[in-house]
Amino acid sequence: QVQLVESGGASVQAGGSLTLSCGVYGYSYSRYCVAWFRQAPGKEREGVATIDSDGTTTYAGSVKGRFTISQDNPKNTLYLQMNGLKPEDTAMYYCAADPARGPYCSSEPLNPNMYNYWGQGTQVTVSS
Repeated sequence: QVQLVESGGASVQAGGSLTLSCGVYGYSYSRYCVAWFRQAPGKEREGVATIDSDGTTTYAGSVKGRFTISQDNPKNTLYLQMNGLKPEDTAMYYCAADPARGPYCSSEPLNPNMYNYWGQGTQVTVSS
């Protein structure tokens, strides 16, 4: 059973930075696709960034150039470095995993329906 535990959410000023972490337990996560999603109140869950077993990344257009997804394989930890934060980045952030698909992300890596394991989320609030 795969378990995902996010941490690092906080309240920050616009223009600030945060790094989110996601501990992956129960599976060697480096062998499959993992991702970050976010959901703001009243909005649908949206994909933020993904990384697969060979390090290939995908980013949503709204965060490209500002956010960086990375992984520490020995620590089984996924990260999301967020720079230049904007009020519209305010949301609950979730990490997700798709071990059944194998080492590579699907053709729709930012589609939440492609993932079957989710963490509980960590809140990021950006004030102007």
